[in-house]
Amino acid sequence: MEHTMPQRAASEPITIRTAKVSEIDALASAMDRSRNYIVNQAIEQYLEANAWQMERISAGIEAARSGKVQPAEDVFAGIATKHGWQR
Repeated sequence: MEHTMPQRAASEPITIRTAKVSEIDALASAMDRSRNYIVNQAIEQYLEANAWQMERISAGIEAARSGKVQPAEDVFAGIATKHGWQR
């Protein structure tokens, strides 16, 4: 199930308040990019990460409801074996 964001104008101004302006400006300067570019990249990455997490959570809930679960001890043992950890 792919999460889609509502369609909006290609670009729409918003106002935010942040204490991170100096950090944003320093990164923008180091990358030779605008403040707007840095903020938009940060927002895009945040939205992508959270959409992915929500998809995985929904898939996990659906799997659990369908009975596709394993005891936690089996999962932990598998992880320990994979990494050569003693349990």
